[in-house]
Amino acid sequence: MRFRVLGPVSLSPRTPSAAKPRALLATLLVQAGEVVPAHSLIDELWGTEPPRTATTTLQVYVSQLRKVLAEGDDAAATTGGLLVTRPPGYLLQIPHQEGQFDLPQFERLRSDGRTAYQESDFARSSHLLGEALALWAGPALSGIPHGVRLESAAIRLDELRLEVLEQRIVADLRLGRHQELAGELLALANENPLRETLHAHLMVALYRTGRGSDALRVYGRLRHSLVEELGVEPGPTLARLHERVLRRDPSLDWRAARAGVAANDRPTPPASPGVTATAPAPVPVPKPVLPAAAPGFAGRHEELAYGEKVLRGGGGRQPARLLAISGRAGAGKTVLALRLAHRLAGQFPDGQLLVGLRGPQGRPLSPTQAGALLLRRLIGAAPGATAPTDPGELADRLQRALHGRRMLLVIDDVSSEEQVRPLLPPGDGSAVILIGRRTAAALDGAEHLVLDAVRPDDALELLRVAGGQRMAENPAATAEIARLCGYLPLALRVAAAALTARPHTTAAELAERLRDERTRLGVLREGDLDLRSSLLTGYQEATPATQRAFRLLTLAPAPDFAGWTAGALLGITPGAADEVAEELVRAQLLEARPGERPARYGFHSLLRVLAVELRDAADQEHGQPPKAMERLCHAYLALARYADRRLAPGRNWRVPALSGAGAAMGDAYQGTLLDRAAIVGSSPLGWFGKEATGLVETVRQAHAAGLWPLVGELADSATGYFHACAAWDDWEETHRLALDAALRTGNTAAEAVVRYSLGDLAWQRREGRRALDLYTAAQHCFDRVGDRIGSARCRIGVADILLGQGRLGAAARRYGRALDQCLAGGDLWGGVAALNGLALVNLRKGRRDTATGQLVQCRRWAERLGDRRWAEYTRRTAARMAQDAPANQSQPSRNGQPDQRSGAVVAADDPPYAVEVRPGMWLIGAAVGRGGRSHSPALSR
Repeated sequence: MRFRVLGPVSLSPRTPSAAKPRALLATLLVQAGEVVPAHSLIDELWGTEPPRTATTTLQVYVSQLRKVLAEGDDAAATTGGLLVTRPPGYLLQIPHQEGQFDLPQFERLRSDGRTAYQESDFARSSHLLGEALALWAGPALSGIPHGVRLESAAIRLDELRLEVLEQRIVADLRLGRHQELAGELLALANENPLRETLHAHLMVALYRTGRGSDALRVYGRLRHSLVEELGVEPGPTLARLHERVLRRDPSLDWRAARAGVAANDRPTPPASPGVTATAPAPVPVPKPVLPAAAPGFAGRHEELAYGEKVLRGGGGRQPARLLAISGRAGAGKTVLALRLAHRLAGQFPDGQLLVGLRGPQGRPLSPTQAGALLLRRLIGAAPGATAPTDPGELADRLQRALHGRRMLLVIDDVSSEEQVRPLLPPGDGSAVILIGRRTAAALDGAEHLVLDAVRPDDALELLRVAGGQRMAENPAATAEIARLCGYLPLALRVAAAALTARPHTTAAELAERLRDERTRLGVLREGDLDLRSSLLTGYQEATPATQRAFRLLTLAPAPDFAGWTAGALLGITPGAADEVAEELVRAQLLEARPGERPARYGFHSLLRVLAVELRDAADQEHGQPPKAMERLCHAYLALARYADRRLAPGRNWRVPALSGAGAAMGDAYQGTLLDRAAIVGSSPLGWFGKEATGLVETVRQAHAAGLWPLVGELADSATGYFHACAAWDDWEETHRLALDAALRTGNTAAEAVVRYSLGDLAWQRREGRRALDLYTAAQHCFDRVGDRIGSARCRIGVADILLGQGRLGAAARRYGRALDQCLAGGDLWGGVAALNGLALVNLRKGRRDTATGQLVQCRRWAERLGDRRWAEYTRRTAARMAQDAPANQSQPSRNGQPDQRSGAVVAADDPPYAVEVRPGMWLIGAAVGRGGRSHSPALSR
């Protein structure tokens, strides 16, 4: 089986006849050995407006392609096929057999030819590069419709072909093949009328064949074309060559190899095409220079200042020899490093060199490969300058090549400390800037600069600079684009490029396209700038266990989460989960929130979008049930129950006290024991404050997942917190979901608890009629299931409403009956609430001594419960009553607010009142005449 992309796309023995399956084949071929996401394939085949059936149609094309591949490869058909499904897309695996696929064969011949040229073996270089060119049968990827990816790939491959052709021509010029080259170069110059390098080679070939006047005419035609079409003059290299031709510079002449050297031997090369080689003088090592800094740089002023200070020294400190820049993919590490290096150019007179430590397929180079690459870059094209394979010898050669030189090495794509240790220069003259996602913490003497997202102001500046006038015209849309890009420099650049590439689009329309998380990463791709591919790099290099954690932790229900949350989702202990989370932080896939103890973690917004995509793809592939969500629900429930019992002891009469500090999760949490006391700590209210957002979201997710019993339990476990903090909206939402879950399952007991809690909420919201209806319905449910304590609690709720309406007799009867039921059932919390209600009734009736005695008893019971809020409330209320003289009861204050000494209130009604009826809760209103009715009183916290 043979695959061809260097020309018309073809597959032997049979190529798919339809255009789109052939385009699918081409897209998979140019990314062979890599997972191509399904959404990328859909974009490639149908562009920005795919049909609704695109996913299904893509699966059909994949199936058709698999059949074609199976026809030509029986071995692959029996072992699972060459085209396999790998989340989030498909992977085409091509066996490494010579001649089976023209693209890797071309890459190998190209690399070998370049190496031979660097070793001055020009004959072999010409031969290898000629073989590489012979693989081409026309323009790359021709014969198929091109989407963005295929168009970019075709342009890149055609440019590579021209580069290889020029390299072969230079090798032939070194060999003196000027006569043969003249005709070929004339044709090439005609096909590429503005390519200066080809015209330079043509001028040299013509000059050396005695056609100097023709060489000058070539320069004149090129200059005319450049000026007329582009408005620019030829570059300095071509201008100097023109001057040398004019003065018939002898160094342009080529001379054959000296006598005694066989034709097959390597000739001594000139320093550059056309320079004579009369003496085998040593070629000087070139001074390396960095590529130009990227335009449109914005912000990072503090980071640049810090990097300069580190590498320049000053203020009593010596210059550092190693600066490690780390940060997540897309944070702009390389751009910053180059900008910094250009600022420091004067400090390193022997040059600055950029070296990337990834191979052609994006895989990290080994330490030996990295050392060999750096050595080749350092010694240039010196004769015989080959890199040894022995690590010790290689390290020695590197040290000698760097010795005594004042250079700045910029080493990009560092994956580990082991990879770069052999590359570090000796002595104090040179310095190194390392760039990688992970912090190279194990390198001695390294100074570290960790990059995160840019500040919002800098993000806006970058968008305005890179996106042009349309960004500047709509500041609000630009600010939204920056936020949706997570202020990540690469995402901002891609967004600006996407706007530039679409002149008909406004910034507001781009912002609208970015709002949908499901398609956001697809929008952030333009040309060869692909945010998703950049973010995927760290994920693809992680271990399978780390990848699984990256996906599952997106189920964490809050913007940040603790180690126990990660442990529940992953099914491991919190301690082990902290280790996994820290590994994700080191891989720049997760963030550790600063200042939190214990540590809390969260996702960058764009990484979370990627992780959700990967999780959804994995769920579709494997059909996994929501076990992780169920484990998280059980963990939240155990901890929230524990915190609730600490916050409001006795509030939940249905859950018995758990012995010890551990909460066993059983099968739902694989037997893991949560240390509730350590996790909740000494402040249950503080724990709820951190976890309330996550707890509410967990209720939503449990409801969405159909975990009906857990919905009600989770909602109820947070009721004490909702009550204490007046979190009315969360209270309402969670209990509405819990009521729906109870009704779906016909769970009368659960329905009763939810209606009773919603009655409490309605009462606090001054919705007296609704509260009365809910209490009544809840009591009927409790009576049906035989829950006498629940029924008594409902009576207390109704009595509270009657008290607020001034119906003291009816309220007292219900408080009294509820008190008897609570004491009979051992419900001390209900007894406190009922006895407190009776005390308030007696206070309203003027029976102060009776009320005082009842409040003292309430305090004793609250202290037995361990409920400090109720104990302090009863002490405070009794103290006010003791200090309040009877004459003051009808004396209103001048500002109409509760009298803090007695609880009296000033109002126009007769008699006015304001009573703290529960801890922190004031009942404000007025009794009416005998037999009358009133609206429910106001409640003030």
